[in-house]
Amino acid sequence: MLDTIAENQPDRRPAILVCIYETDDPLWAAMDTEGGSAWAPSGSRVRAMGADEPAALAETITRQIGEAECRAVLLVGRTRKSNGFRVQMRAENRAPTGGKKVSQTGPAMARATAPAAEIVRELTDVGLAADATSESEEDVGSYLLYRILTALPDNADAPSVGLLRVPALIDGEQLRRGVQTAASAMARHLSPLPRARLS
Repeated sequence: MLDTIAENQPDRRPAILVCIYETDDPLWAAMDTEGGSAWAPSGSRVRAMGADEPAALAETITRQIGEAECRAVLLVGRTRKSNGFRVQMRAENRAPTGGKKVSQTGPAMARATAPAAEIVRELTDVGLAADATSESEEDVGSYLLYRILTALPDNADAPSVGLLRVPALIDGEQLRRGVQTAASAMARHLSPLPRARLS
């Protein structure tokens, strides 16, 4: 009887949305092998999301983080400027192809809310080259980061949002370790969902 009650209890673990946003990126294959898709940081759940048309993907992610249980977003894509992992700390108001702005009324740039220093430190601790940068790359990752950040509620309880860039040449094991380490660093800052959020 106690087991039945426990199974019917709502899951109070906050969810982290992990989005591999580039179409046909082999990141997906690496993450899905050896149980990668079933992995979750301690005390959290993972929602995996793949590529889509950038504007539609930004809207889908924004809608999901509007749900009570989704407390963090980790965007995962490639870097073309480093041989190590990079945590991008801000995004500019610029379309993926450069030139025109994403928003005519939005701020010039938006700062990521994920704990960049902690992510870099933990990536380094597990033997992966990593750094944090304020430099944007003109691609879908920067576009998504800007769109998501500027749609967040303006309060202290805003979700944690970060962009992890992966080097072009990396094996599957390093990739899995890097994404899981970054998600775990974010998860440590998330508290269990209060009961009111689950009703």
